[in-house]
Amino acid sequence: MTTKDKVFIITGASAGIGSELAYQLAKKGAHVVCAARTMTKLENMCKEIRDSGGSALPIQADITDKNQCEKVVAQTIKSFNKIDGLILNAGISMWAKFDEIKDISFFKTIMNTNYLGSVYCVHAALPFLKKTKGKIISCSTAQAIMGFPNHSGYVASKHALHGFLSTIRMENKEEITVLEAVLSWIKGTNLRSNSFDVNGKKQKGLTRKHTKEAIPVTQCVKTIITAIEKDLKTIYIPRKLSLIPFLKVFLNQFLERKVVSAINENKK
Repeated sequence: MTTKDKVFIITGASAGIGSELAYQLAKKGAHVVCAARTMTKLENMCKEIRDSGGSALPIQADITDKNQCEKVVAQTIKSFNKIDGLILNAGISMWAKFDEIKDISFFKTIMNTNYLGSVYCVHAALPFLKKTKGKIISCSTAQAIMGFPNHSGYVASKHALHGFLSTIRMENKEEITVLEAVLSWIKGTNLRSNSFDVNGKKQKGLTRKHTKEAIPVTQCVKTIITAIEKDLKTIYIPRKLSLIPFLKVFLNQFLERKVVSAINENKK
């Protein structure tokens, strides 16, 4: 898919990977529709894009509300008359061992944001994506394809989304394409600082240190856009994550030891 003159909806567009996708896609000549809950951030970002000669439309929306997802799609069609790409980027994480959690009610928030929010967006946008033979891009994670300690609710939500999009791909393989970007160790996002702790509260700026293997968000997004242009089905960032499917089948105990070790290194 060429990105020039294409229309992309980006959820979670006000910061991190979402905002960087908006900036880089706009530089390539795409029209970016930026959706997030914080309108001030969106307006400032879209103004920067437009001042640089790009095309950007800010839309305030909470994707856990089905009606607001439909509003994003409706405003996009009203402004651009088509949708070529839907980028599912909005998400929220956690860092807590399951048996130490006091109240698991925040699992519903994680599931509503990471899974149902994406389902609502896909349901609203799919008829228009079919018309353009467009693409769904999921900013996914290694936690979507295996378990990770301290991330039980996040893992469950991402497994659900992975299975959902795999089904959407099969049901609509002649009409749309799906790209899953499997990510980990991305620095320059607020995913860690906004994650839930054992008390079900946001960590409020407390972050765990990234390892030396962490990938800058600008490099991550550049790789995602290249995958969009090459019509890939899956991209792993960093590339070593591509070993996970093989290791799960043939060396699962080794893989789990490596994951536990990596989690322990990232403790606060």
